[in-house]
Amino acid sequence: MSVLVIDVGTSGLRAAVVRPDASVTAVHYRACPPSTPFPGLVEFDATVMASNALDVARAALAEAGPVQAVGITNQRASTVVWDRDSGQPIGPGLGWQDLRTVFDCMTIAGEHGLRLAPNQSATKLRWLLQNSGDLSGRRLAFGTVDTWLAWVLSNGALHVTDRTNAALTGLMDGNARDWNPAALDALGVSADLMPWLVDTTGIVGVATALPGAPPIAALAGDQQASLVGQGCVRPGLAKITFGTGGMLDLCVGPTRPAFPSRGDRGSFPVIAWTAGGDATWGVEGIMLSAGTNVEWLVSDLGVLADPAESHAVAASVPDAGGVVYVPALFGLGTPRWDYGARGTLLGITRGSTRAHIVRAVLEGVAQRGADLVEAAEADAGVAIAALRVDGGMSVNPTFVQALADATGHVVEVAPITEATTLGAGFLAGLAVGVWGGFDDIAAAWSPSNTVEPGTRLDRATWARAVDRAAGWIPELSTIDF
Repeated sequence: MSVLVIDVGTSGLRAAVVRPDASVTAVHYRACPPSTPFPGLVEFDATVMASNALDVARAALAEAGPVQAVGITNQRASTVVWDRDSGQPIGPGLGWQDLRTVFDCMTIAGEHGLRLAPNQSATKLRWLLQNSGDLSGRRLAFGTVDTWLAWVLSNGALHVTDRTNAALTGLMDGNARDWNPAALDALGVSADLMPWLVDTTGIVGVATALPGAPPIAALAGDQQASLVGQGCVRPGLAKITFGTGGMLDLCVGPTRPAFPSRGDRGSFPVIAWTAGGDATWGVEGIMLSAGTNVEWLVSDLGVLADPAESHAVAASVPDAGGVVYVPALFGLGTPRWDYGARGTLLGITRGSTRAHIVRAVLEGVAQRGADLVEAAEADAGVAIAALRVDGGMSVNPTFVQALADATGHVVEVAPITEATTLGAGFLAGLAVGVWGGFDDIAAAWSPSNTVEPGTRLDRATWARAVDRAAGWIPELSTIDF
């Protein structure tokens, strides 16, 4: 009883098989980076993505043998529009980071009172419909990456999405029950383009494009899959994924958070998953740059040979020597949402060394993690009982200790770096009986390491540093979505 998972990230995709003991085997990866034809534009070739997904899925099955189900997890809000008859996209896929519709979002807010962000799918969909030539008479379909892959895997039989993905499009009603007719009308989008809404866990069709035609039994956005993969399936359990950026997700329970789109402390209500038609809710906080800051030390400053070296260099000094770094390379997300903030290095003296600066960068990302924790707890009204981490930075001991010290929470490190794959495997396995219920998923959690907080990092000085970083580019700081 095993499950195949197809896991599509921003720069590459993988297929792997999840066994009943929660081990992950037969991992096959294919780089599939987006292109940036102009600053602010992020595109991908959906046909190439589909071909790569089929290749790695077939390779994983050839290595591991038959499976009982398929789960799909994916980058959220990236947008594809295709012709139902030919199965071909009408234009490029638009990545979630694509910013070509910033001014469209502002115009729509002014004309219709509809609050949309450029990283949602809504205005990307409209842009594709308006900029892909004459579409009259063509039967079109819209989808996020999960929808596109389900279509490909089923040879065009399925046009579906789940609410963890749909809720990030900007096109759903406030309770995430159905598509919002007012939003579709404001954008000039026909309801005929929209996929059928299905549960996150549950059989929706058959992957006839794969050997053995296993059932497709889970669709989940990457952050929600990571939440499940780290066993955060009960209220009060939270995870932070520290990849290029950082994403905190806190499981809240069956009741929707009270705030409509963004809480007072800058976090968002999200669907954690749906099962049997019932939704479990969460809140999400966003850090716009996390691992990017370490890459900056490597690729741009040249003070490290590779990201892994940051641990040893930072650990060579007992503290940052008064140096404070605010990781705002692309602005600040939760809680401030200041797109005009910029990275800031403060407290440098003649005695500041390379090691102090590297440690300050790691501690700065950890302090931002503490910002997310405090914001999510305040907005949700739920205390975080356990904080779990995955992503590339989770293997850095100095960073994880700094996170524990900044948050005052015990930090549990995921046994695999990419918990998204494991989470999608759990969700698909639930649908076909590999696991009996969410209690089994909670029981399967086995961290690779548990880190106790030590001396608390100085949060007051951190707040002063963030004030210095804020508003550096005033015209960007005034933008709000």
